[in-house]
Amino acid sequence: MARSNLPDALSMAENPLDVPMGSTGGHSAVSRRFLLQLARALHKHGTPAHRLETALAITARRLGLEAEFFSTPTSIMVGIGNLDDQRVSLLRVEPGEPNLGHLSTLGDITRGVIEGTVSPADGLQQVEALEQQPPPYPQWLVLFAFICSSAAVSCFLKVRVGDVLIASLLGLLTGTLALLAGRRESTRHVTEPLVAFVVTTVAFTMDGIMGTRSGFATSLAGLVILLPGLTFTVALTELSTRHLSSGTARLSGAVVVFLGLGFGLALGAQTGGALGPILHEAMPQLQGALSRATLPGWTEWVALMVAPISFAVLLSAQRRDIGNIMVACAAAYLVSKFAGASVGEQLGAFLGAFVVSAGSNLFARIKRRTAMVTQVPGLLILVPGSIGLRSMQSLIGQDVETGIATGFRVAIIGISLAAGLLAGNVVTSAVNRIRR
Repeated sequence: MARSNLPDALSMAENPLDVPMGSTGGHSAVSRRFLLQLARALHKHGTPAHRLETALAITARRLGLEAEFFSTPTSIMVGIGNLDDQRVSLLRVEPGEPNLGHLSTLGDITRGVIEGTVSPADGLQQVEALEQQPPPYPQWLVLFAFICSSAAVSCFLKVRVGDVLIASLLGLLTGTLALLAGRRESTRHVTEPLVAFVVTTVAFTMDGIMGTRSGFATSLAGLVILLPGLTFTVALTELSTRHLSSGTARLSGAVVVFLGLGFGLALGAQTGGALGPILHEAMPQLQGALSRATLPGWTEWVALMVAPISFAVLLSAQRRDIGNIMVACAAAYLVSKFAGASVGEQLGAFLGAFVVSAGSNLFARIKRRTAMVTQVPGLLILVPGSIGLRSMQSLIGQDVETGIATGFRVAIIGISLAAGLLAGNVVTSAVNRIRR
């Protein structure tokens, strides 16, 4: 098989059964260890079950190993060998956020092993060394990315000029609290409700002091990075690809995070709503201190450039991929925006996800890169996290009818996104077959 036709193990563009089995000779023990470490690394850095199992199946087949895989959001089981003499390894993995830089490097390592340019022993050493690398961006830049992403999202929400400043401050607060809470085991599992409560309390307190009446919008912009809309969409995609255990567990996790954020938001809104008028009486001169002018139309386009760069930093993408991420996010947003205005938000979401999925897979095929590097940020522009948060807020506030209606809207948009992702995979797979 020519080198240009070898599969990208992380692009989902090929069927692993089409890949001929290789031979490992006396290095089967090293090959098995490499496969296990690769499985752990891909899982740890946010690879969905359908991509993970396909990538591992392609790699195992190239290494001459007979292997089966079972992935959930918190663990992965790898069975190597025939059924009569199979050795099963259970890897317990703490679910984490996508790390695009590591996924890109893992894709290069995997591709090298598949093509034979990198031995399994060298690949194992590179995977283990990857885990020891320091974060690609300094902490101050990560905090600045939180600020920029919140400011950009506030522009998408069509708030007032002064509200962009408040959203930026709330983004800084979110980033600071999230980084501090993530360092302690005692607070790591309550990060979302804790941050939502503090950020929303500050937002509604400032709302009461200055009379902006935009507490919910600025809270949403400040908390946007914590919204599990991407997790929700990935869960639906896994369910659609019959990875039922992983999809169900991931969907349950997304719902729990939504509930935690909704609880923190509701409690913070009440606390801030009570503090705001009290502080307003003490500082009446702050009433109307922020500009209530309408945002100019060009701010939306500036936000469309700022948001992808912020996502790239927050997702630890490599610098060489930032331009591609900007193109993917812009394409997803523009297609979804104009198609949604013409044919409805559900079809707009489908078309946006389709463009991101097909474009990312073609990019991975042509440039020999990893499709998830551009696909994940592109989806972040589209995911219905803010709508889901509104649904949970309505349910917690006992507005059951509105909460259920909004939740159903989230489900429909999420299904549309999952369908768009799968359709993009199918089309690019068909294009690759025609080329051959």
